[in-house]
Order: sequence, then C-alpha cells, then structure tokens
Amino acid sequence: MIELLTNAEMAEADRLAVSLGVASRTLMDNAGRAVAEDVAERHAPPARVTVVAGTGNNGGDGFVAARLLAERGYRVDVLLVGDRERMKGDAAAAAGAWTGTTRKAEPGRPIEADIVVDALFGAGLDRPVEGLARSMIEAINSSGAAVVAVDLPSGVNGSTGQVMGAAVTATRTVTFFRRKPGHVLLPGRLHCGPVTVVDIGIPDEVLARIGPKTFLNLPDLWLPRFPVPQPAGHKYNRGHVVVVSGGLTSTGAARLSASGALRAGAGLVTIASPRDALAVNAASSLAVMVRPGDARGLAALLADKRVNAVVLGPGGGVGAPMRKKVLQLLASAQSAVLDADALTSFVDDPKTLFTALRKRAARPAILTPHGGEFDRIFRRIREKSQVKQKLEDALKASHETSACLVFKGADTVVAAPDGRAAIAENLPPTLATAGSGDVLSGIIAGLLAQGMPAFEAAAAAVWLHGEASNLFGPGLISEDLPAMLPQVLRTLSDHPAR
Repeated sequence: MIELLTNAEMAEADRLAVSLGVASRTLMDNAGRAVAEDVAERHAPPARVTVVAGTGNNGGDGFVAARLLAERGYRVDVLLVGDRERMKGDAAAAAGAWTGTTRKAEPGRPIEADIVVDALFGAGLDRPVEGLARSMIEAINSSGAAVVAVDLPSGVNGSTGQVMGAAVTATRTVTFFRRKPGHVLLPGRLHCGPVTVVDIGIPDEVLARIGPKTFLNLPDLWLPRFPVPQPAGHKYNRGHVVVVSGGLTSTGAARLSASGALRAGAGLVTIASPRDALAVNAASSLAVMVRPGDARGLAALLADKRVNAVVLGPGGGVGAPMRKKVLQLLASAQSAVLDADALTSFVDDPKTLFTALRKRAARPAILTPHGGEFDRIFRRIREKSQVKQKLEDALKASHETSACLVFKGADTVVAAPDGRAAIAENLPPTLATAGSGDVLSGIIAGLLAQGMPAFEAAAAAVWLHGEASNLFGPGLISEDLPAMLPQVLRTLSDHPAR
C-alpha cells in the first residue's frame, strides 16, 4: 500500500525520526542532496541554477541543494524571499554553509536561469500567498526554466491540494518519505509534474507509529479482499444485484449499471422496472433479468434473501416516490448503492436520509455523489469549510452518515466511517461522459454482491472504472466501459497482492 501523509502526519514523522536518534540536520542534508541529484540527472553543468528559497526548512533544503550543485560545477545563485535573520536552526546552518551568491528577492525582477529550484514553501503552507512571495511564484512560472519543486510546488497546500492564491507550476517535484494528499488531489496534482519520492533517513517504524489512514487507490489496498470465482461456485453464491430503473424514457442509466454489475462478476442481475418500461428493459440485455419495480414488486425483491446488493438512483427520478424507495431499501438487509436521483431527492431533507443511513451503520451504504450533489446534500459541511477540502469533507460526510462516500471527480476520494480514505489518480478525462457514473455504481454493487466490504468494494470499483477508460482510450462512451472490464480484471490475476 502507498500511504499519503497529511501536513500534520509529516511533521510527526520528522519529530519521531529525531526522537529515534536521526539528527534533524541529517534529514535536511539528505533532502537537499536528493534535489541536487534530481537536477544533475537531467541537466549537465555548467547550467545556470537559481534556487528560490524561503526562510523555513524548505528554504534550508534549497540552500543544501545550492551548495552541492555548485560543487558539481553548476552556476548557482540563491534568491532569498524574506530576511536572513529570520532563519533559525537547521535552515540557518544550511544557509551559513552556502558560500555562493545570495540575492534578496525583488518584486518584478525576472529570473534568468536554465533550472529553478523552488524551495520557497513546503507542503505545510496553510495561508494565502501574498506580496513578495506571490511575485516570486509568478516570476518562477514566467521564467521559462525547468522547475524542480522541493517537497511540493510552493502555494499548494499539502493536505488539501488547494492553491493558496497562487502556486508554482513545476516541471517535476521531489518529495520526502511519502507523498502528500496535495500531490494527488486537484488542483495541486496539476502543479506537480512527475513526483519522485526519496528516502531521507526516516526509519520505517515511524510509519507504523503514525498509523496513516489515507492511501493512494491502487490494487495493493483492496486486492486481498477481491472476489475470486471458485471451482465449485455457482451463480447464486456470486451474488444477486438489483438495479432499480426509471420510467420509459429514463431506462438507460439502469441498464448501464446492470452491465457494470454483471461485468464486475455478479452471478445474477435484475432490473426492477416500472411496468411501462418492462419491454424496453427486457430487450436491453440477454443476461439481465427484468422484474416489475413498482412498490409491491420492489418489496418482493427486497424480501428475497438471495438479493444482496441494490443500486438505486440512476435515472430514477427526483421526488417523494424516490425518497420512499430509498428509505425502504435502507431498512432492508441488502447492501445499498445510492447515486444521482436517490441523493438529490433528499436535498431539502438531508436529515431524514442521514438518520436512515446511521441506523444501518453495521452494514454501511455507499453514496456516490459528484461535486454538485455533494455540495447540495452536505451543504452544512461545505459551509463550515473555509476552503473546499475534498478529502477532509468526504471524511466528515462519511462519519456523519456512517456511510461510505465515493466523492467523484478526476481525483475521486473514497472515504469510510472509520477514517480510512483512498484517492484515485488513474481517472482520465474521457470518463467525463454521460452514464459513466451509472456504470461505476453497477461495478460497486457487483463487488458488494460477491462479499467485498464496502470501502474495499468502492475503492476497487473506482480503480477498475479508471483502468477500463484508460484501456479504451479516446472516443470512450459509457457503453464501452463494461466491455473493457474483462481485460482489466485479467491484469489483476498475476498481481503480487493476490
């Protein structure tokens, strides 16, 4: 698994390393050396290097890099943003060991260099960038030089990925020990370029003592819980998914979800259909069963113990009938995936939804809002946030509802009530097409039906969804996604985490 460390967790990692006998100056020297090595791997001396340094520890890393690059024959100067007298501890010592040119940064003065080392702020920036610092960020971005960011591009918050007024757009980033959420969340990810993680001497045991709960969404995270068909198995022990369809003109979403559930491995999939749409749904797929989905028909399906996962919301319509179905489902024993209209129907009464969700905390439902839906349903959380912070907001919403959240987007966050979170980085822009979210809901339900826990099922489905899109490439429409899943699933068979 690949852990992602928040600002507070990274600060704790540094503190614990020192408590275990690693000198803090050693950590800084190793960080600066890693940055110098990264520059040297791609640019030969006597290239011109300008290190833009702040007065904190990130600036100290920059001074170490400057000294080592100068020793290798690069033409190096340092632009200091702030007063030298403000530098303390290891940063002051690193600046003192630098014997080359240090100039005080000036607003409006262009940077003339082949390479810029951005050592202005690190991942811990938590305030808007203003004044001279902002001018220097703008100068770095307009310099035309290759930009190597130290830890994180200056101006990006390491925990939220938000741009704090202005941010460096780096050619590449060198970070330490572990990546931060800001390297993966948008818009921060767009400022980083390729990210290299280097070991600076923090002992491995530090990670266990911190106990991070945020991870990159990769197969190592969930593959040990991924369902594998057994030789003696049959369709009934591979699970039965029900997808509730909308009316005659709104059946496409349910059919897409049903296809996703089938391709994800569910043994049986049934569309619960309004009577006026029975014929359309019955003609949609030879492998999908169709049953009446009026109040009586849905109640009969929910009473069937062989049905173990239900998708409700795609194309289902907004209003009182949908609210009634949602509450009926949440009172049942089935795993529940609520998407689209199932969420929007509670915009004016989220408390009723949240109460019903909390009553089934032992078997968490999965909610799959996109940004607009999240803002409407969880507006109280959004109002309390000073800035949009996708990871933290998703975790708060999951905790408040006792549900698993799939907060969709190019940086989809899966959050669990126990505080775990997974952030995806394999989701291409081609997924921004009508119906792709419906397929995702079906994939989630297909995995739930086979016995995967909610968090793992949601994280796995998000990754599979992204890989299917990557495999297909340009021109993707939502109908293409289920057909790509067998090839994606085949790649998992030889994965080391199996």
